[in-house]
Amino acid sequence: MRIAVAGSTGFIGSALVPELASAGHDVRRLVRREPTAGNEYVWDPPAGTIDDNALDGVDAVVNLCGSSLIGRWSAAHKQAIRDSRIEPTEVLAEAVARQGVPALLNASGINYYGDTGDVVVDERAGQGAGFLAEVCADWEKATTPARDAGARVVLLRNGPVLGDGGMLRILKPQFRLGLGGRLGEGKQHMPWLSLPDAVAAIQFLVEHAEISGPVNMCAPNPVTNRDFTKALGRTLGRPAPWFAPKTALRLVLGDAADEMLLAGQHALPGKLTDAGFEFRHPTLETALAAVT
Repeated sequence: MRIAVAGSTGFIGSALVPELASAGHDVRRLVRREPTAGNEYVWDPPAGTIDDNALDGVDAVVNLCGSSLIGRWSAAHKQAIRDSRIEPTEVLAEAVARQGVPALLNASGINYYGDTGDVVVDERAGQGAGFLAEVCADWEKATTPARDAGARVVLLRNGPVLGDGGMLRILKPQFRLGLGGRLGEGKQHMPWLSLPDAVAAIQFLVEHAEISGPVNMCAPNPVTNRDFTKALGRTLGRPAPWFAPKTALRLVLGDAADEMLLAGQHALPGKLTDAGFEFRHPTLETALAAVT
């Protein structure tokens, strides 16, 4: 298959591209600079432009664009979070519709469900409350032109991905110094996924044309933040006895603390499981052993 990938230099994208290529797929990379290789095509989401030849003969587009959520959410940061997700999706969805590309696999977030507490949710659950839930809903809505044109649209509701980057890049140095600990009471659920499984799941979804709509990109065994903290400490051979009080987290990060650190989604990968996807790392212990 010929597959175009946007966000190919990011945490997930940089792992996805070589895996797709090694599986025999013809991979095109959408870049925001002057192309330096034959498989690169320039696009400019804020300007709403994309190389006319970028999607010629393409069977599927994978869009993984989105700026970091980390940091205190000023008005400018919130706007950047929205723009970095919705603008690229709008450009790609319209290009997919215009050029008749059969499939668009578009990133979204597990935060779509808001804070679910102990309530278990799969892809049938509705939108939750909060800034991130609203961003995810608008992000997914931006794929409408592609869906209306008859393309198969898959919404990748990503949970925290564990690998050499992302969340672990921040946590591992702290834990290795013996400064690891739970966030607040640690009861919030974490719908994690290993990077190898994230890449394998995207390839699986590209190749399985019968799957469309939202797909929870998380492992079948979610854990609480308390359990995650203990498991990471054990994996790194360091105690993790500390905890960060809610008040301290809110003082540093404002409302970002409530949605990113203190809220959780007890989400399960219903569609992946039903479709027969086999997780390489179904438990947190196997995932951490593989990626740390």
